[in-house]
Amino acid sequence: MKSSSAPLVAVLALGVFGIITTEIGIVGVLPLVAERFSVSTADTGWLVSVFALVVAVSGPFMVLLTSGMNRKSVLMGSIAVFAAANLVYAFATDFEWMVAFRSIPAIVHPVFFAVALTTAARMVSAEKAGKAATRIFAGVTVGFALGVPLTAYLGSQFSLETAFLFGSLVNLGAFVGIWIWLPSIPAGQRATYGDQLGILRRPMLWLNLGSVVLIFAAMFSTYSYFAEYLGQVAKMDGMWVSALLVAFGVVMVFGNSLFGALLERNVIRTAVAFPLVYIGAYALVVAAGPYQVPMVAAILVWGTLHSGGLIVSQRWVSQDTTDAPDFGNSLFISFSNLGITVGAALGGWSISTLGIRQLPWTGAVLVGLALAAIAARVVLVRRSGLKPLMA
Repeated sequence: MKSSSAPLVAVLALGVFGIITTEIGIVGVLPLVAERFSVSTADTGWLVSVFALVVAVSGPFMVLLTSGMNRKSVLMGSIAVFAAANLVYAFATDFEWMVAFRSIPAIVHPVFFAVALTTAARMVSAEKAGKAATRIFAGVTVGFALGVPLTAYLGSQFSLETAFLFGSLVNLGAFVGIWIWLPSIPAGQRATYGDQLGILRRPMLWLNLGSVVLIFAAMFSTYSYFAEYLGQVAKMDGMWVSALLVAFGVVMVFGNSLFGALLERNVIRTAVAFPLVYIGAYALVVAAGPYQVPMVAAILVWGTLHSGGLIVSQRWVSQDTTDAPDFGNSLFISFSNLGITVGAALGGWSISTLGIRQLPWTGAVLVGLALAAIAARVVLVRRSGLKPLMA
C-alpha cells in the first residue's frame, strides 16, 4: 500500500468505526435510554431494529441515487449526518423523536460503507485492493472491540449525553480526515441505473447474497444474546460479561487480519472453510456450557472466527459485482443487515422454544445452510465452465 494512501485508508476505517459505534454502541446504553424516557426495555429495542431494517431496505437505492456524485462529497456528507445524529441523541427529550433520528443515519449508512470500500480499493494498486478492504473492515472489528463497551462505560460512568457526544466526535474526526486526505473524486463515467441493476439477473449473485444472509443470521442469532447466554448458562456476573465482551472484540481484530491474509491466498477455499470452523466454534461454546474457564477459551475462539464472516462474505459477493462495485457493496450491506434482523429473531425464538442452553446450535444450523449455498455456487461455476472472478 502506498504510504500516501495509508492516512486515507485509516480515516475511512475511523469513519466505519464511528458508524458501527453509532449503530451497535447504543445496545450498551439501552437501560439508560429506558430510564431517561420512562419506556420499557422492549420499546428501546426499536432503536436497534429500526436502524437495521432501514439499512436493509434503503441501501441499494441510496447507492444508486448517489452514484453520479463526487465520491468525496458523498463520504463527507454521509459521515456528517452521523455526527449530527449523535448530537440529536445526546440532547433528545422525546423518545419518538430519537427513534426517528435513528432512521436518518441508517439511510446513509450503506452509502458511506459501500463508497469507502470502493474508494480504498481505488486509491491503492490492484494487488493491494484486498488488503485495503481488510483495513476498512478493521473499523468494524474495532467498533465491536472498543466502540460498544466504551459507549456503555461512558454512559454508566458519566452520562448518556457523554456517550453520544463521543460518537459525534469520532464521526467529526473522520469528516475532517476525509476533507484533508481524500482528493476530489468525480464520479466520472458511471454505469447506468439499468446496467447496475442488471447484476441482479445473475443467479450466482443470488446464491452469494443468500449465503450472506445465512452467515450473518448465524453470527447474530447467538451474539445478540451474548450477555444473557453468559449470565444464565455460564453463571457469570456483569463484570465478567463486560470483560468478555471487550475480549471478544479484541480477538476480532486479530481474526480480521487472519482472514484477510487467508483471502489473499485463496478466496474460494477460505469461503468454504469459514462455515466449517465457525460450526466448530459454536460446538465449543455449547461444550463449555456452565464451566467458566473453558467458556472463556471458547469465547476467544468464537470471537477470532466471528470477524471472518464480515470480510469473507463481502469478498464472496464482490466476485459477481466487479462491474458495479458500489452497488454490489450496497447489496452486501443490505443483505447482511437483513441477516442480522433474521438472526436476532430466530435466536429469540430458539431461546423461547429450546432454551438458552441450546442457542448456539441454531447458529450452527444456519451456518451449515450457508455452507450449502457456498458449495452450490462453487459446483455450479465448475460445471458451467465459467472462470471464477477470484481464485
